Amino acid sequence: MTRGADVVMQTLAAHGVKNIFALSGNQIMPLFDASLDAGIRLFHTRHEAAAVYMAEGFAQLSRGLGVALVTAGAGLGNALGPLLTARASDSPVLLLSGDSPVGKDGQGAFQEMDQVALTQSLTKWSVRVARAADLAEVIDKAVRLAQQGRPGPVHVSLPADVLLAAAEMATIAPATLVEPTNTSVLRDWLDGAQRPIVVFGPSLNTTRQPGLAARLENATGAPVVVMESPRGLNDPSLGAVAKVFAEADRVLLLGKPLDFTLQFGAAAPKAGWAVVHADPDELSRARRNCAERLTRSLEADPVDVARGLAFGSVADCDSDWLERVHSACALRSDECGKVGINSNSLCEKVHKLIEATPNAVLVCDGGEFGQWAQASVSAPRRIINGVSGAIGGGLCYAMAARAAHPEAAVIALMGDGTAGFHLAEFETAVRENLPFVAVIGNDLRWNAEHQIQLREFGSDRLHGCELSGARYDEMVTALGGFGAYVTDLDDVQGALREAIASGKPACINVIIDGLPAPIA
Repeated sequence: MTRGADVVMQTLAAHGVKNIFALSGNQIMPLFDASLDAGIRLFHTRHEAAAVYMAEGFAQLSRGLGVALVTAGAGLGNALGPLLTARASDSPVLLLSGDSPVGKDGQGAFQEMDQVALTQSLTKWSVRVARAADLAEVIDKAVRLAQQGRPGPVHVSLPADVLLAAAEMATIAPATLVEPTNTSVLRDWLDGAQRPIVVFGPSLNTTRQPGLAARLENATGAPVVVMESPRGLNDPSLGAVAKVFAEADRVLLLGKPLDFTLQFGAAAPKAGWAVVHADPDELSRARRNCAERLTRSLEADPVDVARGLAFGSVADCDSDWLERVHSACALRSDECGKVGINSNSLCEKVHKLIEATPNAVLVCDGGEFGQWAQASVSAPRRIINGVSGAIGGGLCYAMAARAAHPEAAVIALMGDGTAGFHLAEFETAVRENLPFVAVIGNDLRWNAEHQIQLREFGSDRLHGCELSGARYDEMVTALGGFGAYVTDLDDVQGALREAIASGKPACINVIIDGLPAPIA
């Protein structure tokens, strides 16, 4: 007999899904069983949030779909936070959850609850499947919906009796081709500007769309700024771009919401704005925030539009303006703090090693230290904790990077506060053979909040944000990984090389003088 669980897994396999990030539970064990015959590998985590963070990281780094599988009740509850991050970062994630039996609805079955109500405000679509006959159609729709239009998370709740019921596979129709969007009007609009700027949203970043920003700049002459941080124009990886952004006379947003990160339109107060987005709600938001200064509004796939604009002859552009924006983005703070290891000097050491390391993937996560990492360290492929501002997923992103690119050298930088969220996932990394190197900038405190207290309330009001000198490296060693404890700047690169050479999940615990986030 073909069970509903078999239909779920075989439908996913037909869409090319080979990996699922999961945490086991009563209702979803038929899915674990069905994954064997479907040829799908399960990466088994220690916390449901880790499974969803891994699915999100995998989606970004594989430029495809990430799938997470969790059980019902508290299992789904634990998975909610990362949905917010995936939604804000435009990451196509399919979250499958177990559910109480449909046949026992209203009788107080184990973990009976309205699971769709929990997730529907955080997802593009949330649905409970009540009949096994509907499973193939629903899974097919969910896979497509997560990736089409504005990418984002989708949730499918799977009752235990539906997974065990007899079901039949359905034929999956091929995806229909979409005609390219005519970009001539936008091209003419940009050509009429003296100081244009194009802003890419998260789904168009360098990792997900490599080379696209450079091609668009070459074709239009307009500088491209990629924004994927809650600090917006104050993202340290964008240097001093805010200072020149205010001079722009036309701003084109491609997949980038016109929201707080752009000061609701006040970041370029004299500019005309144009917005291209697949989500009509974002177009409505842009109209509210910019009013008559919103001169173009287009509901379309921003990646498709960007590719259309990037196609064509080289533009006759104002090279001085392009260079000014590039120079502003490249500007970095020269603050170094005290002599010894600090946020800046540690990141510079890591950057030098990454430059000499082929096939590197960079993960940046955390508050103040995470901002130094974004400003001072770069790699061809990078994932950060994203627009939502949530921290703690960095270890999970690093594992996902290794799952997506098994030959990559994955370096994850994070503060000691951030590391604590999912430190137990080092056991997952060892067990699932997903080696990476976590560099913890350890200033023994929640430094972002410490800096707020210092700045707003004074040095005599510092309290509640301290952390201990816990030996995170020793914990990782005990879990089967590689650990190193560093207190001297000259030892950083040696520890990193040894960690990479170990072939194990690794933790380099570096004691630093934590600095405030850099300001260019």
